[in-house]
Amino acid sequence: MTSLSTAGPLVIIAGAGIGGLLLAQLLERAGISYHVFERAAKVKPLGAATTLRPTVLPIFEQLGMMEELERISVELETAQVRDEKLRVIGTVGMKRQREISGYQSLLFVRPDFYDLLLSRVTVAKISFGKKILKVEENEETGKVVIHCSDNSAYEGDILVGADGAYSAVRQNIYKKAKEQGVLPKSDSEDLIAGFTTMVGVTAPLDLDNYPDLKDGKCHSEFVIGGMSHSWALMQVPGARVAWACSLQYQDPEDAKRHMFKSSEWGSESIGPMLNEFRQQPSPYGGILGDIFDATPQDTISKVYLEHKMFETWFYKRSVLIGDACHKMLPAAGQGAVNALQDAVILANCLYDLKDNSQKSITDAFKSYYDQRYGYAKAHYESSKMYMKLIGGSNWTDKLARTIVLKYLPESILQRQLAKAASYRPQVNFLPQVEPRGSGPVLAQFPSKRYTREQQEKDKNEKKDPVVV
Repeated sequence: MTSLSTAGPLVIIAGAGIGGLLLAQLLERAGISYHVFERAAKVKPLGAATTLRPTVLPIFEQLGMMEELERISVELETAQVRDEKLRVIGTVGMKRQREISGYQSLLFVRPDFYDLLLSRVTVAKISFGKKILKVEENEETGKVVIHCSDNSAYEGDILVGADGAYSAVRQNIYKKAKEQGVLPKSDSEDLIAGFTTMVGVTAPLDLDNYPDLKDGKCHSEFVIGGMSHSWALMQVPGARVAWACSLQYQDPEDAKRHMFKSSEWGSESIGPMLNEFRQQPSPYGGILGDIFDATPQDTISKVYLEHKMFETWFYKRSVLIGDACHKMLPAAGQGAVNALQDAVILANCLYDLKDNSQKSITDAFKSYYDQRYGYAKAHYESSKMYMKLIGGSNWTDKLARTIVLKYLPESILQRQLAKAASYRPQVNFLPQVEPRGSGPVLAQFPSKRYTREQQEKDKNEKKDPVVV
């Protein structure tokens, strides 16, 4: 067994996804030792577009990453929803977002964002090809041990499961919690599958063939087709188009029969499903087949969109973040946003950790859970509703879409926008970004340790004034 010895607590992060990578960067800033273990042997450039909302953008200002983030992004102001004949059903507007929050949602290609996060983490602190098979906790030594498929083992003080919807960490700790009789029944139930989706990003396009895209803005288009089909296209930087084609399951049992659980964002046998959409009209002109043909085939991926809100987020020295504890539908970037917020709040709690005792760790985990569960639950529900709005094809989805897009007063939508933007957690052991916009901003838990450190710093500066 390899001991990653450190002076203070050592945090093992399972999973080098966006939540795990941001947590690693935050722990680096906090001076907390960590190591990331990723099951994949190498990073694959899969996935399409992802959105970051104003609720997380102050974090990137704190970290000095906004300029780089804006360079790979395009601002998202509106999204049009159309029927299968490309007639506009309604528009989801976010034009007042900057006025209310001081920020505008950013849209980018997921691999570009991933590369940006990865570039901020020390290479020596990430190990790839480390698939976790077993998790053990030694109560006598106060250590947690991970056993990997290559027969290696590593020990630390805290284990963070940032390893996705089929988290190995979650499966291990749930097994033990169930044996102890403390696991809620709902946590043993399967994830719920509702859609099969293919995603991809084109190579740079000849914009002479797509004149509407020459303005460089994000033209976000969602089309609700017949027979449970829907598709979306979004312009992203580099004269590229990110796209997604979805097939909705009306029967949960039918979804189960089609599901595979070997991977989430993997390249699969996609030909038959592509052919189902190939002749459908594109809001950018031509047919979807033109977009498919402009996309590198080895980067197209197929995924079953599942969702589930777990109740148990921590057990002894292990804690979960992101999809490992709340798998959301990808509508409006809720999954990414919440994974990043989890990382921030968990890092805040670990910064205030008193010592490595089980009691202190449990207190930190409970504080993290108390601060995050309610917001994550609300975002989980809104991700389901938004997915119905932009992709649902059954009669209840159509009814909800009609009510929201055609009859819901603009004033209600703006109040909802202001309420959503009011939750903007920041890293509480770094200098704070001042609130922006006309809307309210919720207060967050201050760091007791950081407050003491700043008071001590101010006291020392008064004792030793700088002579000019």
